[in-house]
Amino acid sequence: MKPMTEQEIRDAFVNCTKGQAKRLAVPRDLAEQPWEDLDFLGWRDPQAPDRAYLAIELDGRPTAIALRSPAQRGMRRSMCAICLTAHTGGVSLMVAPRAGKAGQQGNSVGTYLCNDLACSLYVRGKRDAGAGARLQESLTLEEKIQRTVANVAAFIGKVTG
Repeated sequence: MKPMTEQEIRDAFVNCTKGQAKRLAVPRDLAEQPWEDLDFLGWRDPQAPDRAYLAIELDGRPTAIALRSPAQRGMRRSMCAICLTAHTGGVSLMVAPRAGKAGQQGNSVGTYLCNDLACSLYVRGKRDAGAGARLQESLTLEEKIQRTVANVAAFIGKVTG
């Protein structure tokens, strides 16, 4: 993924107003992000931990979505629907308001995501989720990366569709 600026990220939001995008917390350490190892940039708002955000380049342009994570209920083993990493207590249902009129009417879509939104790093083995977290697969790393990007794109398609 190529590096994104704060303004590119703010301009890329598809499921919130321009005013909301202007006020949300963008990571201050964008220059230090491991961009070459990221398929998407995901982060949580440090002031509001139930809010998370995701930015990716799709079809040559940045796209970003706002997410909410409902309160956790217990610590059971779950699998991220984006990167297929299993965690004990490390996956949350994240809900995104739909874009446009559907979102204004309160419609949303959800998926299970790694709490830290570091799917790209788990896929590449740069972050460890513990024993048994990664399935044994015959896919190459490139194929796993392509699957992760396709899963994010499919979720964003549900948000914007």
